[in-house]
Amino acid sequence: MTRKILQPALRILSKECLVTIGKGKDQLSDKGEFLKEVKNKHAILCTLLDKIDATVMDAAGEGLKVISSYSTGVDHIDIKEATKRGIYVTCTGDVLTESTADLAFALIIATPRRIIQGHNFVIQKKWVGGWDPELLLGSDVYGKTLGIIGLGRIGSAVARRARGFDMKIYYHNQHRNILSEKLTGARLVDFDSIMIESDFLTLHCTLNNRTYHLINETNLRQMKQTAFLINTARGHIINELHLIKALQSKWIAGAGLDVFETEPPLKTNLLLKMENVVLLPHIGSATVSTRAKMAEVAANNLLLVLHKRRPIALANPSVAKHDQIN
Repeated sequence: MTRKILQPALRILSKECLVTIGKGKDQLSDKGEFLKEVKNKHAILCTLLDKIDATVMDAAGEGLKVISSYSTGVDHIDIKEATKRGIYVTCTGDVLTESTADLAFALIIATPRRIIQGHNFVIQKKWVGGWDPELLLGSDVYGKTLGIIGLGRIGSAVARRARGFDMKIYYHNQHRNILSEKLTGARLVDFDSIMIESDFLTLHCTLNNRTYHLINETNLRQMKQTAFLINTARGHIINELHLIKALQSKWIAGAGLDVFETEPPLKTNLLLKMENVVLLPHIGSATVSTRAKMAEVAANNLLLVLHKRRPIALANPSVAKHDQIN
């Protein structure tokens, strides 16, 4: 285990494995120590903070059978390299779907309604005149148009929540999601249309070469000046410098972000000084029950592969060609 995570992960693994818990240090500052920790391991349970590349796989040795990630995304793991070596890569699948969708919708409400500003206004004792007809005026959510980029598990869960707010739902996806369309009334549109029409644009796609800096100056300029951008997926999907420019230039009205290109954001990041944003420290799945269930799934995935059984959520299914698994 690259670092300590919630139980029951260690309890489950300790019954069958000799477990080493890493120091959880930043690999950029202590790569050598990390490589020592994974030496001669048959399995690695990592988090999205841990970059697992060919160098790490070399350090682990030929006995490495499985990399189990304590996350639903696996963009921190070199999937192609792992598959080539016959190493199974597992993730937590849909365990965090509902909690992350809750947080995304919380940002959809908190950002236009200026919830954080209101909270700070009260606790900083700036509220002195009682009710004021012009105090902290925001924007409506009910009845607006929600654009979803990536109508997978989490995107679909957000769409279900939007139905309760009578929102018109557009989505852009690589493939049509007919089931979600039937459940939520979501309508598939092209990329330009979703940028132009959305009052709220929320990102739920995976990070890959196609989606890196998907949101940039060109399409930010297409958005309504009254629109809000929400991101609970991965920071690199947005070109952050372009977003800052869009917010400064009032191309869009605001943004709600749970993820950033650099985490935590640098002290010089201009987003930290803006009032038309809500910024959170990557807590999409941060509920006790969800994180504990993620730990359980990650541990069980690891053991299932070692027992040559199919894991709960396999990120590289083509690896099965290298081995016999039931």
